[in-house]
Amino acid sequence: MIRALTLILETSTPHASLAVVRPDGEIELRAFSSDRSHNAVLFSPLKEVLDARGDLDIGLVIVGSGPGSYSGTRVGIAAAQGVAIASGCPAVALPSILAVPSAQGGAACLAIGDARRGSYWTAKVENFQMLTDPELTDAAGLEEIVRNAVEEGASVFSFEDPARFPLTADLVARVKLEFPDAARLWEAWLATDDQTRAKWLAQTPQPMYLKPPHITPAKRSWLVQP
Repeated sequence: MIRALTLILETSTPHASLAVVRPDGEIELRAFSSDRSHNAVLFSPLKEVLDARGDLDIGLVIVGSGPGSYSGTRVGIAAAQGVAIASGCPAVALPSILAVPSAQGGAACLAIGDARRGSYWTAKVENFQMLTDPELTDAAGLEEIVRNAVEEGASVFSFEDPARFPLTADLVARVKLEFPDAARLWEAWLATDDQTRAKWLAQTPQPMYLKPPHITPAKRSWLVQP
């Protein structure tokens, strides 16, 4: 029997959590709240969990990749990679939107979010997999996508207050405010097929980008070598 723990971090929203799964399947979940300061509050519970593991090694680190708080997600991924390097084990990132109540049991659902500057993102989830990568749309497109999902019987959820979206009152009432947690990330990992797991393991953990990463040109262009 391999005596190794699985460590799971979910920091893509202010409702962050971490979990430890023991070799016998027992899971310990710790939740904490933070707003743009995961770097200040994550490491105390993380240290407690690592100090309490006894003689057990860390065999796998799982971390949520968002979409969500970019700074929070980056802190979680950096911590996950640090633990994985120190433990000599893999670190793997899973989409955080797989780890909400609406997606439990593999149910079909639609995630929506505010991408700012008049744009919104949507992503379809079913069977613990993203059927589509997050796609950007405008207010009119968001309403059409949400209405279609509701008519098809799919749950609609967001990490943000539903009232902030430019939707009709009947659609706002159908959007659930939900947050991912580390225990549900573990459920998604267990329910995922081997091919998808292998794909996730082959990728370097990084936040899920809604837009291409922004690169700021050097202010002193003459210092940049051609």
